Formats: sequence, structure tokens, C-alpha cells
Amino acid sequence: MTSSQPPTSLTTVQLWTDGACSGNPGPGGWAALLVFGSHERELSGGEHSTTNNRMELIGVIEGLRALTRRCRVRVHLDSSYVMHGFTKGWLASWQANGWRNAAKKPVKNRELWEQLLVEAHRHEIEWVLVKGHDGVKRNERVDALAVAQRDLHARR
Repeated sequence: MTSSQPPTSLTTVQLWTDGACSGNPGPGGWAALLVFGSHERELSGGEHSTTNNRMELIGVIEGLRALTRRCRVRVHLDSSYVMHGFTKGWLASWQANGWRNAAKKPVKNRELWEQLLVEAHRHEIEWVLVKGHDGVKRNERVDALAVAQRDLHARR
């Protein structure tokens, strides 16, 4: 008699992320909110001189990095820049072209895109674009956390 084990199912985690920046470059902040059932974990940080796109990327990187095992992750974000890197094939094109964009210029934030690729490959990801500043509760929450970090780093 053999026993059959059910296939391992992945835990589903909701990840909400945002970035904020005053000026480009300027002080910036990022935030991530991990939600699993009734458990929530907030992460945030910032930099004195950065760009909004960098903060958006770091929010997703740090949120995914905080997961200790492979998960199914629904990434909710208001950055089409980050989402389209994956969903519109930008990353594949950039890599195939030696990290050059369609204008043959070096891809900005390459080191962060490479970090995000490493983290993303650890998980099954579904990208969900959320309209920013539209009253979506968890999106507003990560926005507030990112803005608080931006303001904190503006004073340093």
C-alpha cells in the first residue's frame, strides 16, 4: 500500500507597496505591507537623495525579501513602471539587449531591477495595478508610510 501526499500548496500573501519622493532626485521613502490571513507586517525606509522610481522598486524588493519561503504573492502597487517591467516584457528585452533600453541607453536602476528579479523568481507573482490616491485602504496605508519616511529623510 502506498500513501499519496497532496501536492504542496503555496501560501498566498498579499503585498501592498508604494514609494514617495519630493523632487527627482530628492528625499524619498518606500513602504511594504505584507498581509497573510489576519496577520500584517509593515516595512518602510527611505533615502536622503533618491528618485520615485527607485523607491517604488525598493518597496517591492523589500516586501518580497521579507518572505522566508516560496509563496504565491499578489503584489498590489500603483507603479505601472514596476509592473510593466514584468508584464509588458521590458525586463526580458532589456536583458536580451545587454541592459539597454529601446533607445540603446543603459537601463536606469539596473541594480534594483536585478535585485527584484532575484526576489521575484523565488515566488509565484500576480501583479495588480491599483489607482493611487483613490481611497483604496491598504494602498493609502502604504502611501502614508512612504510619505512619513520621505519626510523623515528630508529632515536629515
